[in-house]
Amino acid sequence: MFSGTFLSNLMASGSGPVSALWTEINRCGQNGDFTRALKAVNKILHENKDDVTALRCKIVCLIQNGGFKEALNVMNTHTKSLTSDMIGFEKAYCEYRLNRVDHALKTIQGIPEQTDKLKELYGQVLYRLERYDECLAVYKDMIRNSQDDYEEERKTNLSAVLAAQSTWENTSAEDLGLPESSYELCYNAACCLIGQGQLSQAMQKLQKAEELCRKSLAEDSDVTEEDVEAELAIIHSQMAYVMQLQGRTEDALQLYNQVIKLKPSDVGLLAVTANNIITINKDQNVFDSKKKVKLTSAEGVEHKLAKKQLQAIEINKALLAMYTNQADQCNKMLASLQTQNPGHPRPVLIKVAQLCREKQHNKAIELLQRFSDQHPESASGIKLTMAQLYVTQGHVTKACDILKSIEEMKYKPGMISALVTMYTHEEDIDSAIDVFTQAIQYYQSEQPGSAIHLSLVREAANYKLKYGRKKEATSDLEQLWKQNKKDVHTLAQLISAYSLVDQDKAKALSKHLPSPDTMSFNVDVDELENSHGATYIRKKAAKVVGESQPKEQGPEGVKKKKKKKKGKLPKNYDPKSTPDPERWLPMRERSYYRGKKKGKKKEQVGRGTQGATSGACAELDASKSASSPPTSPRPGSGTGTATSNAVPPRQQKPAAAGATRKKAPQKKKKGGKGGW
Repeated sequence: MFSGTFLSNLMASGSGPVSALWTEINRCGQNGDFTRALKAVNKILHENKDDVTALRCKIVCLIQNGGFKEALNVMNTHTKSLTSDMIGFEKAYCEYRLNRVDHALKTIQGIPEQTDKLKELYGQVLYRLERYDECLAVYKDMIRNSQDDYEEERKTNLSAVLAAQSTWENTSAEDLGLPESSYELCYNAACCLIGQGQLSQAMQKLQKAEELCRKSLAEDSDVTEEDVEAELAIIHSQMAYVMQLQGRTEDALQLYNQVIKLKPSDVGLLAVTANNIITINKDQNVFDSKKKVKLTSAEGVEHKLAKKQLQAIEINKALLAMYTNQADQCNKMLASLQTQNPGHPRPVLIKVAQLCREKQHNKAIELLQRFSDQHPESASGIKLTMAQLYVTQGHVTKACDILKSIEEMKYKPGMISALVTMYTHEEDIDSAIDVFTQAIQYYQSEQPGSAIHLSLVREAANYKLKYGRKKEATSDLEQLWKQNKKDVHTLAQLISAYSLVDQDKAKALSKHLPSPDTMSFNVDVDELENSHGATYIRKKAAKVVGESQPKEQGPEGVKKKKKKKKGKLPKNYDPKSTPDPERWLPMRERSYYRGKKKGKKKEQVGRGTQGATSGACAELDASKSASSPPTSPRPGSGTGTATSNAVPPRQQKPAAAGATRKKAPQKKKKGGKGGW
């Protein structure tokens, strides 16, 4: 583009200083020195500011140097000279690079002539806007109608669109027969398989992509091992994601941390990797999660990731704030999420969890009820949470009413099982039987004779028999037996039920029982008795070893009968006195029990260290001996009573033999320093 434009202008301009400048611009353009070319273009524009060719060259130089905003300013300033058909592609490209994707789309749609390079840009813009169906059609048309050296790049972009559809729209990827000749194509094929849930095959594709990447980079001698690892970072991060989905969290965490240590330049890759580490940590290792969450807030992340990825990151930030007890920050994040996507249930569920942590269960239930009324399309998951909250509060019947109101899950086997269990817990057998009846009627009309239908009938019959509703169980058992008249077990149950309700019917049905000869089974009784679950095992006689004959038992060989020992009598037993007839009753239940006597204080246990006894205190208490008159203590003596103005001595441990006792501490006079 540079050479054609510059040379045509040069021929038209003739000789002179301007001609020399155009020659300089042409030469710099061919060498890729756009900085010097821009200087020469500015000199020409200084002479003629409305020179269209010079303006277009300046725009191209600015774009090549990364000055997209300056280039866009030049285009917006000279709108009269530069029409949309002249610089429409450059304008759309600058808007795309400045992340003004909506503006870029409008610019492209306003250009009358759709060139190949404009279609390439159009496909990129549609991909960024997540309009994958339109983007797919654009790339299909380009691959079909273009023949140049960029076919592999277009196929790579096409495979990226298929991977995005499979991942974010949950649609099965269309098989277009794309090759897997490059590691980019192989990586995108792995992403398609991840979206479809084929994790083992996806891991194989990622391993193949890693091998192709190493081979392609090994051909370049200038590429170092660090460059190879940096290029492989996105593949390794996706491998770790597959491991995480497979439940191999330890391996996934190790690989994630390896990617983080490389510090890749792609902020989107760093954000996704850090977010996945946070999901593994959950409410554990919160300090590490708080460090990793900073990587998800790097500048430019919002332009690198899909909307669902950004939403998942924001939700995890709110959860982390909740786990770290930052309630205000958590509520702000949730309010922002609800504003961006009012119908998404996840922010509401996090808000409910926050309210439950604050013991505000009633507010949580009100919030769930309000959201389910406003957004019935998301009501099923919300109502399940409401039922769980009611169960935790002990309102089981209310929880059952909520579960029965979920129409799309009302007749699921799991829901029926939950309702029957909960009603049984509340001893409401009639309601549990009603649940069975309604479910059987539904499957009778929708899927008669199906495995689920017959299974429900059998469970209903067993339940009714268990709780004594034999008359009601007969209809279910008859229905089962008519489906399979060779089912002896069901027939036996039916006869047993009728035997208590209608004996004539039971006798009539018993004729259908097989004869005893046909019911005999080849059962090894010995093997059955010796089995692990047998309650009684018949012991076999021990085999005789060798030819030794059993010895005849003499009188000494006969076992003597053991004599029963007489029970020991109490020491104070008096055979003349009659025993107390109430001796087997507890003391409180005997007729003569009058309770404990009040008023007598128990002998106080001393306050001293362990080992001191109340008996010793009594012996040392002179007030209890009437014979000895009170005497005053002698100076230096360790015995004697304390005076009225002294604190009672603290008891010491009993002294060992030959040891002396310590003196009792005396109360200090007023004004003295210190304590005891």
